[in-house]
Amino acid sequence: MKNSLGDRVRLLHIQDAILEIVSYTNNISFEEFTSNSMILFASVKQLEIIGEATNNITEHFQKTYNEIEWRTIIGLRNLLVHEYFGIDEEIVWGIIQKDLPKLQEEVKQILAQL
Repeated sequence: MKNSLGDRVRLLHIQDAILEIVSYTNNISFEEFTSNSMILFASVKQLEIIGEATNNITEHFQKTYNEIEWRTIIGLRNLLVHEYFGIDEEIVWGIIQKDLPKLQEEVKQILAQL
């Protein structure tokens, strides 16, 4: 079932979710991010989507493109879904600011190769 949509489609889901987060958080401060529950929770939801799409990418594909920290992304998704009451806003903000641009570039490069 993991490959029913295909790895490329899952990467496109990841790319779309990243673009959504960027649109929510572009040109806002951490204080604005944490004080606006719609932006915060919409961003968290998109991170969950990234994690779910990642979880459905085939093991072979993950091994082929091992520069991406697939397990970490899936682990974040699990944390956000199951520990939603204890989400650390600073960690989420850090992921959005530091990790997503790198992931976005990696996904873009992989899609260009496919």
